[in-house]
Amino acid sequence: MKYKLFTILALLISAVGLACPVCESKQPKGFENITHGEGPEGDIDYIIMLTAVVIVGYTLIMSIKYLVKPKEKNENHIKNLVLNEENLSD
Repeated sequence: MKYKLFTILALLISAVGLACPVCESKQPKGFENITHGEGPEGDIDYIIMLTAVVIVGYTLIMSIKYLVKPKEKNENHIKNLVLNEENLSD
């Protein structure tokens, strides 16, 4: 019963996010069926979107990079308070 309820709920939520036929016809090519309302109207809208994509992409790449290899070698770094065994109390 729960499985059916979650499946129906997931299908309804995903259908709400898609554009209706009227909104789809108003959106420019490449952006149809994404959201409701009109898409980007001018060149400045595309520049804003491209800038946002670049910033988010750069942030994602750098966050993954520093999560995998933080490159912190300083002995006084705060992570060493946890990693050093002599700082542990019984």
